[in-house]
Formats: sequence, structure tokens, C-alpha cells
Amino acid sequence: MTMIETPGVVIETPSFSAAERRAELLSDLLSHIRLSGALFLRGKFHAPWALDSPGNCDLMELLAPDAERLLVFHTVRQGRVAVTSKGYSVELGPGDMAILPHADRHILASLQPSAPRPISAILPPPPWTDIPVVEVGDAGGERAEMVCGYFRCDELLFNAVLRRLPPIFAVRPTGYAATMLEAAVNYALADGSRSGGATAMDHVTELLLSETLRLYAEQTPASRGWLAAASDPVVSRALKLMHDRPDYNWSAEELARRANTSRSVLGERFRTMLGQSPIRYLVEWRMQLAADLLRTTDLKLAAVAERSGYGSEAAFSRAFRRHLGQWPAEWRDSVAARN
Repeated sequence: MTMIETPGVVIETPSFSAAERRAELLSDLLSHIRLSGALFLRGKFHAPWALDSPGNCDLMELLAPDAERLLVFHTVRQGRVAVTSKGYSVELGPGDMAILPHADRHILASLQPSAPRPISAILPPPPWTDIPVVEVGDAGGERAEMVCGYFRCDELLFNAVLRRLPPIFAVRPTGYAATMLEAAVNYALADGSRSGGATAMDHVTELLLSETLRLYAEQTPASRGWLAAASDPVVSRALKLMHDRPDYNWSAEELARRANTSRSVLGERFRTMLGQSPIRYLVEWRMQLAADLLRTTDLKLAAVAERSGYGSEAAFSRAFRRHLGQWPAEWRDSVAARN
């Protein structure tokens, strides 16, 4: 290269700790996924009490009929609460939060046994003019207060994050994290009172979800799944390269070299943690970015294809249809019709 030539595009990843890379990757992923949320219950309970919450399909019919996926959460404000689902059980105290990433059927209860009542029996039928407040049990029993809500998303890539999470897990924030989550829930409660509950979390959804996933990754280290991959010193380097430059013509060999490992080691770690190869993940990430561009911009398909790493509109359209089952123009029209 002569002194007057323009240097090539810099695609080296700066030095980050594993935690910093995970935080950046999670933030990047969530920024391209359409997320929303709402609070659907403020509970004041006196032991003994128990509520039976339905599974994903019935819960969506009750709370968000047009959603494709729900993630349910419960946060305790006072007292102690047990949450059980599919053989998993967590006990929550003040400030703790339970997440049900697949919105499976579950039981909320006091630590003192009681026959569960269907949660639908105590909720007023939507639409709500405010976040419903319900009281269960006699005033003499041990008191518990909690707030229940849900996140909703319809983006396929988020399946990579949720796929290997257990039916239920608890996060126990402390210090700054506890203050931030409490402030976010308080904001959603106040906003819900003004807006009728349905949009009560739109402003804080990404913050709440990213923080709870971060806490889970730190408090419950896992050997598999997207959060484990985003924390792995080798795999996270490759993930960040692909997230930073999805339009670059990555090969497995170059990804491995820039992640300071061999192709075989990188491939094995991807298969173990994510159940797929690095290049397959790259294709999924490109499709997610393309879907986001189709939904949020008026870019022509050729421009979307270029930004998504495809040299031709035809190649991009075929890949998009394989992954999402529709041609890009059809998908864009269907999203516009839903909105």
C-alpha cells in the first residue's frame, strides 16, 4: 500500500471483557427486536393463597391476543412468594423477580399451602382503564404484595436467547441494579395509571429485560445457550465480529482467526452452546437485521440486501424466504397490514 492509498475497513474487535461483550451483544440484539410490555396485575395477598396462571396460548388469549410470544415476570414488593412451573420452583423475597421465558403454566402461592384459584377468575376482563389491583385472602394472614407483567416480541432471532433457558428463573438484584429495576417498575406503574395499563411498559421494556437477563447470566452461569455464548471469551469475540460487521463476507476460518482460536474449536463451541455453526448464526443475524430494516425503513430491497451482507437482491430474497417463509416484499406488506 502506498502512502496515498486509503486503508481497508478496520474490522478488528477492540479488547473487551467477557461481561462487556455480553452487555454490548445483548443490547445490540434487543435494539433490533420489536419489544413491548405491560403490567397486568397488582396483587395484595394474605396467606394462605395460590393462583394458577395458564400457559402460553391461553395467557396470550387473555392478555395479548395478537402476540406471537410472551415472557411473563413477577416481582415481589413485600413478603415471600413461591412460583412453580414444570417441576421448577423459586422462592422470592422483596425486590426479587421471577421470569418465565416461555410463559408456561405456573402457580403463584404463599409459602403456606392452599388450593390454587385460576388467575383469570380474579382479573377483570380487558381492556382495562388502569392496571387491575386484586386482593386475595383474609387480612389476618401473612401479607405479600407483587406486580405482574409481561414482555412480548415476535422476532425469530430472540428464540436463540430463550431456547435453553429453564421454564422459570429468579433474579435477585442488589445495589444499583435493585434501585434501577425498582425505579423502572415504579415508572411503569405510574405510566400505567395514566395510560390504562396497555402501554405501561413500552418505555422501560428493553431496560427491564436486558437487566434481568444480565443478572441471570451473572448469578446462574450456564454452559449452553445464547447468554453462555455471549459470555464465553472465544465465542463472544466471534459473535461481536458478526454483530459489528454483518455485511462483511465472513468465513469460518477468518472468524476463528480473529477470535484467536482454530476453526474446529470455534465450530465445536458454537454447536455446544448454540446448536449451530458460526455461519448459520450469521445468516440468522442478517435475517434479523433485514427484517428490522424492512419494518422500520422505506429502503428498497437492493439496499436492504446490501446492508444485510448479500451481493444481489435475488440471493437475499431467496435466503429471506427460506428463513421466514415469505418473500421480503410480502413480509413487509404483512407487517404493515398488522400495524
